Amino acid sequence: MRAYEVIERIDAFCDVVPRRRARADEFGPLVLFVPTGSGWPYYARPRRCPRPPVTAADVRAVRARQRELIIPESFEWIEQVAPEMAAAASEAGLDVHAHPLMVLSASSPAGRPALPPGVTVRAVPPEDADLDRVWAVPAVAFGHPGTAAGDAGVPERDKIAADYDGGTIEMLRERLRSGHSVLAAAFGPDGPLAAGSYQAVDGVAEITGVGVLPSSRRRSLGAAVTALLARDALDRGVTTAFLSASDDAVARVYARIGFREVGVAMIAEPAGG
Repeated sequence: MRAYEVIERIDAFCDVVPRRRARADEFGPLVLFVPTGSGWPYYARPRRCPRPPVTAADVRAVRARQRELIIPESFEWIEQVAPEMAAAASEAGLDVHAHPLMVLSASSPAGRPALPPGVTVRAVPPEDADLDRVWAVPAVAFGHPGTAAGDAGVPERDKIAADYDGGTIEMLRERLRSGHSVLAAAFGPDGPLAAGSYQAVDGVAEITGVGVLPSSRRRSLGAAVTALLARDALDRGVTTAFLSASDDAVARVYARIGFREVGVAMIAEPAGG
């Protein structure tokens, strides 16, 4: 499949997935996904149908509505699909970030790196007793960005897990039961050390939220979780598994397990967002 065809499929996925749990409100060339239930709110993005170019005024209008709704002023898009969007978002006062957009097709290997002794990687079923601790791993990981190993680890993970309310974990269990999401983690003697998930629609799957406890980094655990998720998606009939790498260094890790860069995923948000 050619790169532009892959990008078209990914762009369609990013438009379809939010509609499961959000209302799509159109603002000229943009669409804002407004949450209709519990869960993390979605973004605004360029409309899929033929549209005029996005302007800074369009972005400002959506930002105003996001503030009214008290939801994040977040915009996501693919640079190759809406090349004018970055300038419009920047002019509207947002910080714009570019991330390598990478894909693993069904014909590509999803090579799994060797694991350290005592570590296993597996899918996490909805009734798993460790579900709350697995879900806490990315929260710790993203609270401590960077590739250098740090001190944050098991105690912080367990504290976050203990603070989850029953509704949060039950909502996660329902997503796993429905098949809308698949969760995987790397486990050591002290429980989950890395975790990530994917969701799939119409043969396309996005791998998201892959995080590793800072105290367990540089052991290939994130790559191992990603490889398992990719292989699981392909085994379930997905033909395009994709992800957005945080930076070029992380992209090189994903490249070693079979992902290749096909485009640029863009995010715009207020400074410090």
